[in-house]
Amino acid sequence: MILITGPLFAGKTDFARTLWPDPETFPDKVCIDAQNLAQNCRDLSALAERLSRQYSIITVTEVGGGVVPTDPVQRAARENAGRLSCMLASRADTVVRVFCGLPLVLKGELPE
Repeated sequence: MILITGPLFAGKTDFARTLWPDPETFPDKVCIDAQNLAQNCRDLSALAERLSRQYSIITVTEVGGGVVPTDPVQRAARENAGRLSCMLASRADTVVRVFCGLPLVLKGELPE
């Protein structure tokens, strides 16, 4: 599994399309914005395991780089998103950070 991370609107989905160019199977093999699934999840480990088995490519938006929300629900959602990202990164064969449309391989290698 390839995990693609980076800030909002940094080019993660466009980069994922270069790795999985078939538009017919893209929705079945690529999970976009997996951090949204963590918001109210009670078992992040099970979610990470399911996602890593179901998808070939997963994108997550980096969270937590700005002002910490005062709302406890928003803080908990952010924490879950960050924890899920860490769990997915540990399961991934390859981790890529995309910033300004530029991919930087953090772990493993991109497929040829």
